[in-house]
Amino acid sequence: MENFTYYNPTKLIFGKDQVEQLKNEIPQFGKKVLLVYGGGSIKRNGLYDRVKDILNEIGAEVQELAGVEPNPRLTTVKKGIEICHNEGIEFLLAVGGGSVIDCTKAIAAGAKYNGDVWDFMTRKAIAKEALPFGTVLTLAATGSEMNAGSVITNWETNEKYGWGSPVTFPKFSILDPVNTFTVPRDQTIYGMVDMMSHVFEHYFHHETNTLTQDRWCESILKTVIETAPKLLEDLENYEHRATILLNGTLALNGMLNMGYRGDWATHNIEHAVSAVYDIPHGGGLAVIFPNWMKYTLDENVARFKQLAIRVFDVSTEGKTDREVALEGIEKLREFWNSIGAPSSLSDYGIGEEKLELMAEKTVVFGDFGRFKTLTKQDVYEILRASL
Repeated sequence: MENFTYYNPTKLIFGKDQVEQLKNEIPQFGKKVLLVYGGGSIKRNGLYDRVKDILNEIGAEVQELAGVEPNPRLTTVKKGIEICHNEGIEFLLAVGGGSVIDCTKAIAAGAKYNGDVWDFMTRKAIAKEALPFGTVLTLAATGSEMNAGSVITNWETNEKYGWGSPVTFPKFSILDPVNTFTVPRDQTIYGMVDMMSHVFEHYFHHETNTLTQDRWCESILKTVIETAPKLLEDLENYEHRATILLNGTLALNGMLNMGYRGDWATHNIEHAVSAVYDIPHGGGLAVIFPNWMKYTLDENVARFKQLAIRVFDVSTEGKTDREVALEGIEKLREFWNSIGAPSSLSDYGIGEEKLELMAEKTVVFGDFGRFKTLTKQDVYEILRASL
């Protein structure tokens, strides 16, 4: 385990009807509020009206940015920045899932930056300050509600990059499981794949003496695996929604990777795929991750064997370590298939035509991956295996 400093300033407010806490939280930051949300689901389920009522109660002057995309676009970020400048916005409130929150982070940082906000995504600049913002989460998936990371897509150039800064943590995040009741079945599945993938990105590393962190990771994975089928049978079950919602946050709030750094190559590959084809992030991860696992297995067979035994209950009797490890990977594929996640790029109509382009986009900043360093050719092979 390496030396580490753990820092997470986000106040997490969890439970039923906790949206009422907006009355206490927002007035600390100002009256001029930009409300950011997505495609309108919050209007259909009544959350929009409740949030607007609360904002009116506290005398907030509200501007709105609607229509944030599932893979949030740079053009939408720039619209939000323009509103902030024109209206003197003091606080941003993201009501939605990870994409809405990611977009809000970029707006908050871009509004305080004298330059092109795309500089943050292309590593030409690091955000030094940002407008304060909070979130009301409606989708269990990305963990963006309690971390500083964000992913933005430049659709004009088919580029999609992750970025972050210590100034882009939410001031607070409100998580009411009821607000996830109306999330469609497919988005619920993608969200669970995404949070499991975040745990896998942490889990595959070469650091020693991470006994506690390993068990944290394994606990979250087993909990999601146990809860997912029950939730998909009853999408409005409060307890199951609450379990999945909390696990999504814990999977990427920085706690699991205390003392080491994970891999993150699979996310990098998926970002290139969805930058070109605009597919759901969780769907892309479901396709790619098991193939990345098979490709990198020999980097640390013991690590994969441990996962297979502890999370997927694979028997070791009469098997080599490598056979146990491979069975664990197959168990993961079987589980994701069982809940309705895709298993190949062809499920999205993706063929060989743009494999070279997607592989090229993954190495724009050079070779990558900490568990196994991947080159463009490595990525190409993983994508081919994912067809």
